[in-house]
Amino acid sequence: MTIRPATPAERDTLEALQLRASLGNEGDREALLRHPDAIEVPMEQIRAGGVFVLEQDGAVVGFSAIATRADGDTELDALFVEPATQRRGVGKRLVEHCAKVARSKGSSCLHVVGNPHAERFYLACGFSIVGSFNTRFGPGLLMRLAL
Repeated sequence: MTIRPATPAERDTLEALQLRASLGNEGDREALLRHPDAIEVPMEQIRAGGVFVLEQDGAVVGFSAIATRADGDTELDALFVEPATQRRGVGKRLVEHCAKVARSKGSSCLHVVGNPHAERFYLACGFSIVGSFNTRFGPGLLMRLAL
C-alpha cells in the first residue's frame, strides 16, 4: 500500500469512490440521493496538497483529506474507502497518515465530525468524543485525536 498526494486529474475518480462508499451506508443513502451536491472533492484542496490517496496494486482504494482549522489544528475533512476493501486497514492507514501530516504542521490534535455509524472505527483509531454537531444529514460526533 502506498499513500501519496492526489492529483487534479484524479478528482472524478475520487468523487466516484466517495459516492460508492457513501451509498454503502444505509443510514446515509436516502439523504445523499436527495443531495448529490454533497459528493465533491474541491480542486483547491487537491492542488494545496490536502488530499491523499491510498493505492494498492496500482488501484486507488481510499482517500482522505485534511484542512487547517482556525485554531491551528487540523480537521480530517474526508475519509472514504472502496466498499470492497473496507475493514482491511485502509481507513486506519489513511487516518495515521493524516495525523502524521497534521503533527508535522504543528497541530496538537486531529479533529473530525464523525458519522455515528463510524463511531467504533474512530474510537479504534484513538479518537475521543468531545461533543456532537448537527450536520445537514443529521447528527454528527465531534471527535478529537491528540497528536
